[in-house]
Amino acid sequence: MVFYGIAGTLLLISASKDKKKTKMALKKAWKSLQNMLPQLLAILLLIGIILAILDKEVIAEFLGASSGGIGLCIAAIIGSITLIPGFAAFPLAASLLENGAGYGQIAMFISTLMMVGVATLPLEITCFGKKTAIKRNIFAFVFSIIAALIVGGIL
Repeated sequence: MVFYGIAGTLLLISASKDKKKTKMALKKAWKSLQNMLPQLLAILLLIGIILAILDKEVIAEFLGASSGGIGLCIAAIIGSITLIPGFAAFPLAASLLENGAGYGQIAMFISTLMMVGVATLPLEITCFGKKTAIKRNIFAFVFSIIAALIVGGIL
């Protein structure tokens, strides 16, 4: 609600300064939303299916705070091999947290999802070379472990 209020206020300020530019910005935002909507709906459908299949007990068992290192490994594997855009990953992570997942496990899932790319490694190798691509993924994975341990330890 706070962010909607801030956005609405800034929109009113923008409209008071230049209505034409504000109207053009709103049109661009609408077109952007229209382009993302099919993917967003597909991801929301996927999240719904995942949460329908996996109940709270299963999520808590495999990704809960008490799952420890095994939960971190599961989150790392899933995060490293899946390709989910960030705008869909964070709502999925929030849903998993609400259903019993641990903070460290979700930090591991999100950080490996964003930084480690097993599925995109062949493309990355063609762009950066094999040695650089593998090193980058290894460093990203190590950073993900550190981030997960810190987040899991703090929260």
